[in-house]
This record gives sequence, structure tokens and C-alpha cells, in this order.
Amino acid sequence: MRVVQYAEGVLTHKDAQSTRGTTLDELAPQEEHALLDVQVAAALAAAPDPLLEQAELYLEAAKAPSTLRAYRSDWEHFLGWCEHRGVAALPAEPGTVALYLVALAASHKPATITRRLTSITKAHAIAGHPTPAKMEHAIVAETLQGIRRELGTRQTGKTALVTADLIQVLAHLDEGLGGVRDRALLLVGYSGAFRRSELATFQFEDLAWVDEGAVLTLRRSKTDQAGQGRAVAIPRGSHAQTCPVTALGTWIREAAITGGPLFRPVSRSGHIRNTTLHPDSVGAIVKRVVARAGFDPSAFAGHSLRAGFATQAARNGATAFDIMRQTGHRSVNTVSRYIREAQLFRDSPAGKLGL
Repeated sequence: MRVVQYAEGVLTHKDAQSTRGTTLDELAPQEEHALLDVQVAAALAAAPDPLLEQAELYLEAAKAPSTLRAYRSDWEHFLGWCEHRGVAALPAEPGTVALYLVALAASHKPATITRRLTSITKAHAIAGHPTPAKMEHAIVAETLQGIRRELGTRQTGKTALVTADLIQVLAHLDEGLGGVRDRALLLVGYSGAFRRSELATFQFEDLAWVDEGAVLTLRRSKTDQAGQGRAVAIPRGSHAQTCPVTALGTWIREAAITGGPLFRPVSRSGHIRNTTLHPDSVGAIVKRVVARAGFDPSAFAGHSLRAGFATQAARNGATAFDIMRQTGHRSVNTVSRYIREAQLFRDSPAGKLGL
């Protein structure tokens, strides 16, 4: 039987008599990508090798690297849990999956548990097995429902870095090229509502100067895996110290950037490397600079810039459509959450009680 097997980060097919021990290196995102069904998996398994290899490349390109890492980790965790208990992981029984959910509930959030179910489903679909992780299995559905009822389903995100807090952070930046880079990174990330992965991969060639400020072309993003791209406006600020266009121009000039990565690593001695920042470095920079300003760094992350934009824009009266146009969100539900939280005290009847 031909089994779709992923090993050591490379998508390969291997003939096997047993599916035990199969590892999955590629899994689709729960929201952005549809699950690969059994019919598609069977068609791939029967395809000629050259065509199959090309299909595998397309499948790999359809998924963001961060998503691949997360889903690979999910599947390997399930494999390890099953092996430790001496039960089959592929194909697994619905009862096994239900017990796995119970084990996860002790230390994982409902959103993570749901993603683990998606990993299990995808692994079984690719291998040509009926999935034991769907809600059509009562034992799985009722177990997950009970976990959600007990733990709740609200996701607790990182603190939004709004304008007043950002200004305070900017006042405490390091001197030298590192501080110049950080100022540009923070202001561009905030005004552009960019994800950390987007900030890290911008190239100088993605930048265009216009009378109103700057335009950054986002070649690819989490919600644009096909690479259609979109232009994001970075307007000039009202004050020189907080103007993202001024900060970006200063960084480019002092770092002598004429091409290649836009935001680059800077050593403590001021040496600039000709490489892109790692997405994790953006989060580390945010944590470091907020700590210098007196904030709790554990409450902030790279996403705090994007969340801060949406929150501040909502407070200032921007509509959901306007926010989505800048952030690139596809779901109005996500943006509505920022708006609800930003307007929590606006016209609240509790403020009219005369207390």
C-alpha cells in the first residue's frame, strides 16, 4: 500500500506495509486551507512519479512555514502519546482520540486542542484512512464539548500596544543604530498593522516613496499564500519623533541600505548584517523595548503592534472596513472583537448610574 509519508521536513512517498510510525511534516491551517480529502490523497498516490513530485511541491508551497511547524509538532505529539500507551496512532480509534483530548485538557487551551484534532484528521486523510477525529463520532464530540464548557473558548491574546504606550516606548529606545532600527520597525509595524512575519521579510525593493508617505508592497502573507500581494499605505505622522515615514527614511539612510532586506539584525557593536530578521526576533525586540519603558514584557509580543493598530483605530472611530483594508483581515469577526474591546466604555449605561 502506498502511504503519503512526511519525514525530516521533505515530502516523500514510500511503499509500506504498515502505517505505524508514519510522521506528518505538512498539515494545512485549520481556517485558511481546506483539508485534503481521501479522494485527493488516493489520486496523488496513483499518479506517475514526476507528476506526483510536482503535486507535492505545490502542496508544500500552499502552506506557511509557521503553520507547517505547528502541525508537524501536533502530529508528532500525538504519535508520542500513542506510542507511550501502546495504542495505534494511524489509524487511531475515536476512543483513543477522546482520551488524548482529556490528557491535553490538563495543560492546553481549547484552541490548541482543536488544532490537534485537525492534525489528526489530516494525517488520516492523507494516509487514506477514515478520520477518528471528526465530530460525527459522539465520544469525540461530547468530550470536546465538555472541555470547552469547563475551560471556556475565549482566547487570551497579547496586550495591544496602543499609541500612548508606543510613544512611551519610543522615548526609552537605545542609542545608536539598534535604536534607529527599532524605532522604524515599531512605527512601521504599528501604522501598517503588519504581522511579525511580514515585517521580517520586507525587502528594500518592496518600498516606494510617495508624496503622502510610503507604500510597502506585501508580496505574501498569512491570508495570501497565493502571493497576489497588496499595497499598504504608511502615511506621514504629525510629529517628527513619531512619524513612521521619517523613522524608516532615517534607518535606511544610516544603515546605507540600497537593496535587499529592509529590517536587519544589528549587533551590540553596531554591525549591520545583510540578512533578514527572523520573525521571532520581532517579538523579542518588542518585549525588550517595552521592558525598558517599564511594561511587563510577558504581556506583549510581536502581535501587539498589529493588535494595537486595530484597537487604537477602533477607539478613534475607524470602521471595521477601514481597519480590515489596512490589516488585511478576511474575517470581520476578528476585527469586531477589537472594536468591541476598544469601545467597551463608550456610551456604557453603567457610566450613567450617578455613582
